[in-house]
Amino acid sequence: MRSLHLKNSLNSMGVLLLVFCFNCHAQRTKKDISRAEAQQLIIAEFAEGCAHKYNLNTREWQECLDAGLQKDSTSAYLWQQKAMPLFKARKYETGMVFIDKAVQYDADGMQPYRAFIKCVFAKTYRAAIVDFEACKVRLGNQYEMDHTYDFYIGLSYLQLNEYAKAEAIFEKEIAERVAKQRPDWAHHLDLFYYGISKYEQQQWTEAITILDRALAAYPEFSDAAYYKAVCLHRLGKAEEAKTLFEKAKANAEKGYTINEDNAVYELYPYQIRWK
Repeated sequence: MRSLHLKNSLNSMGVLLLVFCFNCHAQRTKKDISRAEAQQLIIAEFAEGCAHKYNLNTREWQECLDAGLQKDSTSAYLWQQKAMPLFKARKYETGMVFIDKAVQYDADGMQPYRAFIKCVFAKTYRAAIVDFEACKVRLGNQYEMDHTYDFYIGLSYLQLNEYAKAEAIFEKEIAERVAKQRPDWAHHLDLFYYGISKYEQQQWTEAITILDRALAAYPEFSDAAYYKAVCLHRLGKAEEAKTLFEKAKANAEKGYTINEDNAVYELYPYQIRWK
C-alpha cells in the first residue's frame, strides 16, 4: 500500500511538473512575442518613421536610430541601419562596430550580412570566411545578396591567391546548381570566377571554356570578354584577342559589367577599370 501511495504521489508530481513547465513555456512565448512586437513598434517609429525620411548619409539618420536604441539597445535592425551608410561611405572600421552589435543580438539574421560586408566592402577575406563558415554550420549554405555563402567563400579564396581552393568551391557550386535546376541556370558570376580561378593558374584553354559559358549566360559581359581576350593572347591568338578586347571595351562603355546591386559602391574582384 505504501509503495502504491508513493507511486501515485510521484505520478501526481509529474503531472504538476508538466503543467508548470507548459505554463512557463507559454509565459516565455508570450513574453518573446510581446518583446518582438515592442521592437517592431520602435523600428516603425524611429527607423521607418524617422531615419528613413532623411538621406542615409545625414546626421538626422543616425540621430533617429540613436533615439530608437535608447528605447531598446538590443534591436539588431537598428544597429544594422546605423552601420549600413558607413559601409557605403567606405568607413568600414566605424561601421563594423555597429554591425558587430547587430550580430550580438541576432546572429542568424545579421552574421551573413556582416560576412558579406567583410568580403565585398571591407575586404577582410579571412574574417569573411570565418563568418560564412560559422553561418553554414548553423544555417546551411544559404543565400546572402543573391549568392550562396560558398560563393563568397570562393571569392575570398581568390582574393587570398588560394586559387585551387577557389576553383574547387566554384566547381562544386556550379555542379550543385545545375543538378538542382538546368544546365543553363549556372549564374554568370559563378562561371566568371570559376574561369578566373583557371586563369590565375595559367590554364588558358580551360579558362576560355568556362568564360564562354559565362558569356553565353551574359553575352555583353565585358569583364569576362576581357579575361578571355587575355587567355587568347597567351595562346598566341593575337588577332582574335584584339578583336575581342575591342568588343569588351565597347560593351564596358555601354555599362555592361558586373551588375550586382552593390557594384555601385564597390568594384568587385577582377572587375576591370577601363579608365
